[in-house]
Amino acid sequence: MTTDLHAWATELDTLLAQVWARLVRGVGDRHAPARHPVFATVAPDATPEARTVVLRAADPVAGTLDVHTDLRSPKVMALRLNPLAALHVWDGTAHLQTRITASVEVLAGEAVAALWQRVPETSQSAYGTMPAPGTPITTALDYVKTPDPAAFAVLRCTVLAIDAVHLGPNHRRARFDRADGWQGQWLAP
Repeated sequence: MTTDLHAWATELDTLLAQVWARLVRGVGDRHAPARHPVFATVAPDATPEARTVVLRAADPVAGTLDVHTDLRSPKVMALRLNPLAALHVWDGTAHLQTRITASVEVLAGEAVAALWQRVPETSQSAYGTMPAPGTPITTALDYVKTPDPAAFAVLRCTVLAIDAVHLGPNHRRARFDRADGWQGQWLAP
Protein backbone atom coordinates (compact mmCIF):
# COMPACT_ATOMS: atom_id res chain seq x y z
CA MET A 1 0.00 0.00 0.00
CA THR A 2 1.37 3.40 -1.01
CA THR A 3 1.12 6.23 1.47
CA ASP A 4 1.02 9.87 0.52
CA LEU A 5 4.14 11.90 1.12
CA HIS A 6 2.25 15.03 2.19
CA ALA A 7 -1.37 14.84 3.38
CA TRP A 8 -1.98 18.46 2.31
CA ALA A 9 -1.62 17.39 -1.34
CA THR A 10 -4.64 15.06 -1.19
CA GLU A 11 -7.37 17.74 -1.20
CA LEU A 12 -7.81 20.77 -3.45
CA ASP A 13 -8.35 23.27 -0.63
CA THR A 14 -5.33 22.15 1.41
CA LEU A 15 -3.12 22.05 -1.69
CA LEU A 16 -4.04 25.63 -2.56
CA ALA A 17 -3.52 26.72 1.06
CA GLN A 18 -0.07 25.10 1.03
CA VAL A 19 0.90 26.90 -2.19
CA TRP A 20 -0.03 30.27 -0.67
CA ALA A 21 1.63 29.45 2.67
CA ARG A 22 4.87 28.69 0.84
CA LEU A 23 4.63 31.90 -1.19
CA VAL A 24 4.06 33.94 1.98
CA ARG A 25 7.00 32.17 3.65
CA GLY A 26 9.17 33.12 0.67
CA VAL A 27 8.68 36.81 1.41
CA GLY A 28 10.15 36.62 4.90
CA ASP A 29 12.49 33.61 4.78
CA ARG A 30 15.65 34.06 2.70
CA HIS A 31 16.07 30.28 2.53
CA ALA A 32 12.56 29.42 1.38
CA PRO A 33 12.33 28.19 -2.23
CA ALA A 34 9.58 30.72 -3.02
CA ARG A 35 11.96 33.56 -2.10
CA HIS A 36 13.50 33.39 -5.58
CA PRO A 37 10.90 32.44 -8.20
CA VAL A 38 11.64 32.38 -11.90
CA PHE A 39 9.78 35.26 -13.57
CA ALA A 40 9.06 34.90 -17.29
CA THR A 41 7.83 37.44 -19.81
CA VAL A 42 7.69 37.81 -23.58
CA ALA A 43 10.23 40.27 -25.01
CA PRO A 44 9.20 42.89 -27.59
CA ASP A 45 10.71 40.66 -30.30
CA ALA A 46 8.38 37.85 -29.13
CA THR A 47 11.14 35.72 -27.59
CA PRO A 48 10.62 34.28 -24.12
CA GLU A 49 12.70 35.69 -21.28
CA ALA A 50 13.07 34.21 -17.81
CA ARG A 51 15.03 35.48 -14.84
CA THR A 52 15.20 34.87 -11.11
CA VAL A 53 13.62 37.58 -8.98
CA VAL A 54 13.06 38.16 -5.27
CA LEU A 55 9.51 37.80 -4.00
CA ARG A 56 8.76 40.90 -1.90
CA ALA A 57 5.06 40.47 -1.05
CA ALA A 58 2.42 37.73 -1.21
CA ASP A 59 -1.20 38.44 -0.37
CA PRO A 60 -3.42 35.33 -0.48
CA VAL A 61 -6.59 37.34 0.16
CA ALA A 62 -6.02 39.76 -2.74
CA GLY A 63 -4.31 37.06 -4.80
CA THR A 64 -1.27 39.22 -5.53
CA LEU A 65 2.50 38.91 -5.54
CA ASP A 66 5.02 41.78 -5.64
CA VAL A 67 8.48 41.89 -7.18
CA HIS A 68 10.79 44.93 -7.13
CA THR A 69 12.71 46.01 -10.23
CA ASP A 70 14.50 48.87 -11.91
CA LEU A 71 11.93 50.83 -13.92
CA ARG A 72 14.36 50.93 -16.85
CA SER A 73 14.85 47.15 -17.03
CA PRO A 74 13.93 45.29 -20.23
CA LYS A 75 11.22 43.30 -18.39
CA VAL A 76 9.33 46.53 -17.72
CA MET A 77 9.28 47.34 -21.43
CA ALA A 78 8.14 43.78 -22.16
CA LEU A 79 5.35 44.05 -19.58
CA ARG A 80 4.15 47.35 -20.99
CA LEU A 81 3.67 45.63 -24.36
CA ASN A 82 2.25 42.41 -22.90
CA PRO A 83 1.26 42.72 -19.23
CA LEU A 84 1.27 38.96 -18.58
CA ALA A 85 3.95 36.97 -16.79
CA ALA A 86 4.55 33.49 -15.47
CA LEU A 87 6.24 32.67 -12.19
CA HIS A 88 7.72 29.28 -11.34
CA VAL A 89 8.75 27.89 -7.96
CA TRP A 90 10.27 24.47 -7.35
CA ASP A 91 10.18 23.41 -3.70
CA GLY A 92 12.23 20.21 -3.46
CA THR A 93 11.47 19.61 0.20
CA ALA A 94 7.73 19.67 -0.46
CA HIS A 95 8.08 17.95 -3.85
CA LEU A 96 5.95 20.81 -5.14
CA GLN A 97 6.11 22.66 -8.46
CA THR A 98 4.07 25.85 -8.60
CA ARG A 99 3.41 27.64 -11.88
CA ILE A 100 1.58 30.95 -11.74
CA THR A 101 0.06 33.02 -14.52
CA ALA A 102 -0.40 36.69 -13.61
CA SER A 103 -1.36 40.03 -15.06
CA VAL A 104 1.22 42.61 -14.05
CA GLU A 105 0.85 46.28 -13.23
CA VAL A 106 4.03 48.38 -13.14
CA LEU A 107 3.90 50.74 -10.16
CA ALA A 108 6.39 53.60 -9.86
CA GLY A 109 6.83 57.14 -8.53
CA GLU A 110 4.44 58.25 -5.80
CA ALA A 111 2.69 54.87 -5.85
CA VAL A 112 5.84 53.23 -4.47
CA ALA A 113 7.47 56.07 -2.51
CA ALA A 114 6.56 54.57 0.87
CA LEU A 115 7.91 51.16 -0.19
CA TRP A 116 11.20 52.76 -1.32
CA GLN A 117 11.70 54.08 2.20
CA ARG A 118 11.53 50.49 3.53
CA VAL A 119 14.08 49.10 1.05
CA PRO A 120 17.39 48.64 2.92
CA GLU A 121 20.09 51.08 1.85
CA THR A 122 22.28 48.22 0.69
CA SER A 123 19.49 47.07 -1.65
CA GLN A 124 18.58 50.54 -2.93
CA SER A 125 21.74 50.57 -5.04
CA ALA A 126 20.14 47.94 -7.30
CA TYR A 127 17.71 50.58 -8.57
CA GLY A 128 19.43 53.30 -10.55
CA THR A 129 22.47 51.53 -12.01
CA MET A 130 24.11 53.58 -14.75
CA PRO A 131 23.88 52.74 -17.53
CA ALA A 132 20.40 51.20 -17.38
CA PRO A 133 20.05 47.42 -16.92
CA GLY A 134 20.64 45.48 -20.14
CA THR A 135 22.71 48.24 -21.79
CA PRO A 136 25.85 46.93 -23.53
CA ILE A 137 29.06 47.88 -21.67
CA THR A 138 32.75 47.59 -22.58
CA THR A 139 33.94 45.63 -19.56
CA ALA A 140 32.13 43.53 -16.94
CA LEU A 141 32.30 46.25 -14.27
CA ASP A 142 31.75 49.29 -16.48
CA TYR A 143 28.72 50.53 -14.52
CA VAL A 144 27.98 52.56 -11.40
CA LYS A 145 25.43 51.67 -8.73
CA THR A 146 23.67 54.83 -7.63
CA PRO A 147 20.40 54.53 -5.68
CA ASP A 148 17.64 56.40 -7.49
CA PRO A 149 14.07 56.31 -6.17
CA ALA A 150 12.85 57.39 -9.63
CA ALA A 151 14.18 54.08 -11.01
CA PHE A 152 12.41 51.95 -8.39
CA ALA A 153 9.34 50.02 -9.51
CA VAL A 154 7.07 47.35 -8.10
CA LEU A 155 5.63 44.69 -10.35
CA ARG A 156 2.21 43.98 -8.82
CA CYS A 157 1.26 40.54 -10.09
CA THR A 158 -2.43 39.73 -9.91
CA VAL A 159 -2.55 35.96 -9.93
CA LEU A 160 -4.90 34.64 -12.61
CA ALA A 161 -4.15 30.94 -12.31
CA ILE A 162 -2.05 28.51 -10.29
CA ASP A 163 -0.95 25.11 -11.57
CA ALA A 164 0.39 22.99 -8.69
CA VAL A 165 2.07 19.61 -9.12
CA HIS A 166 2.94 17.46 -6.10
CA LEU A 167 5.44 14.75 -6.98
CA GLY A 168 4.86 12.26 -4.16
CA PRO A 169 4.41 8.49 -4.52
CA ASN A 170 1.05 9.39 -6.10
CA HIS A 171 1.58 12.42 -8.33
CA ARG A 172 -1.18 15.00 -8.11
CA ARG A 173 -1.78 18.08 -10.22
CA ALA A 174 -4.41 20.77 -9.86
CA ARG A 175 -5.27 24.08 -11.47
CA PHE A 176 -6.85 26.95 -9.58
CA ASP A 177 -8.36 29.95 -11.42
CA ARG A 178 -9.26 33.37 -10.08
CA ALA A 179 -12.18 33.45 -12.54
CA ASP A 180 -13.98 30.60 -10.74
CA GLY A 181 -13.14 31.70 -7.20
CA TRP A 182 -10.16 29.34 -6.85
CA GLN A 183 -12.37 26.23 -6.76
CA GLY A 184 -9.68 24.03 -8.24
CA GLN A 185 -9.72 21.20 -10.72
CA TRP A 186 -7.63 18.04 -10.62
CA LEU A 187 -5.57 17.48 -13.78
CA ALA A 188 -3.64 14.46 -14.99
CA PRO A 189 -0.05 15.01 -13.81
